[in-house]
Amino acid sequence: MESYLLDWASLLLRWLHVITAIAWVGSSFYFVFLDSSLTPPVNEDLRKQGVNGELWAVHGGGFYHPVKFNVAPPRLPTHLHWFFWESYSTWLSGFALLTVSYLWNADVYLVNPANPLMSSNLAIAAALAFLLLFWLLYDGICRIFGQREKGEPIVAALVLALVCVATYLACHLFPGQAAFLLMGAMLATSMSANVFFWIIPGQRTVVADLKAGRTVDPIHGKRGKQRSVHNTYFTLPVLFAMLSNHYGWLYSHELNWLVLILMMFAGAAIRQFFVMRHGYLLGRNSHPWPYALAGVLVLLGTIAWLRPMPVESSARPAPVETAAVGPTGYAQLAGLFAQHCVVCHGAAVQQKNVRLDSPQEVKAHAVQIYQQVVQLRKMPFGNPDALSQEERQMIRQWFESGARVGP
Repeated sequence: MESYLLDWASLLLRWLHVITAIAWVGSSFYFVFLDSSLTPPVNEDLRKQGVNGELWAVHGGGFYHPVKFNVAPPRLPTHLHWFFWESYSTWLSGFALLTVSYLWNADVYLVNPANPLMSSNLAIAAALAFLLLFWLLYDGICRIFGQREKGEPIVAALVLALVCVATYLACHLFPGQAAFLLMGAMLATSMSANVFFWIIPGQRTVVADLKAGRTVDPIHGKRGKQRSVHNTYFTLPVLFAMLSNHYGWLYSHELNWLVLILMMFAGAAIRQFFVMRHGYLLGRNSHPWPYALAGVLVLLGTIAWLRPMPVESSARPAPVETAAVGPTGYAQLAGLFAQHCVVCHGAAVQQKNVRLDSPQEVKAHAVQIYQQVVQLRKMPFGNPDALSQEERQMIRQWFESGARVGP
């Protein structure tokens, strides 16, 4: 019953998380587009009111005319919409999903049984520390260097180095799938923290000053803008890290930390292309094609690097008569299935309607076993490192020799 309820909790939280993430990413992308597409106002009255940018757009059968004020409008409107629940809801639902899916079963998903570096409780503490420590270090970099004139390149270089170090450590402390997911959660936590600790408090200060008739300090807008820009570059790396848990051959690579760094870099470069493209269309900067080219080349290079090597004829499995398969080989496989697979594919639980607790069921699902365990390296789910390369090779030989389960 516990497994059944956890599955429902995971499904509903995942559904909620995707919905709120779409709302957050969508609004973030829209405002980056809006800021990059504003042009100086033509109307003299708008300029007198302090408007420094406007945009005309058509959507859904109507025309829209958003404007942006230099610091604040001359008069605060009665109704003011705040954009923060998209961020908070995404983080809260994501952390709840992380708790249900990974922290609740830390001994399965956060600890590699083949090479246990820590206990399950210590693994939980280490995972939470990743979320907190990265934010503290990142925030410290922004506080120290981000307010300096021309300090943003220093911030970018230090944050890039910090992400690389965190990726290396995560992939050496946790199983690959958990490491990739934690990197996504770590960046997403910093994104939401930017909204919670900087963007919204700064906006509230501006609103309070306007209501009290005080002069508005433009520093709040500058700081909020800085963190908002950082968030837009984190977005594509976060989405990749979150989606990668469906591809075992990716996160189980022996240099998985480098794979993740390359893919996150490609995502950030491609995002830079789209951000700068809006300015290019208005003649504000040169065409940002080098960023797109860099991102695509890194993607293609990674694809070429990770391609499966062809199996030489001399390295093909021996025939069943001389290989360690047949009845004895299947007995070894049955032990592997009982240890790693039956917990999710047995009498109590049948994930994907698959059972692997009898020779007949194993034979019926031989193709799926081969695909998920050998080709995709996705299983055991959440911790594929639990199976050694030798054990996977044994399953490969068994399948390619006919997937026999008896004499």
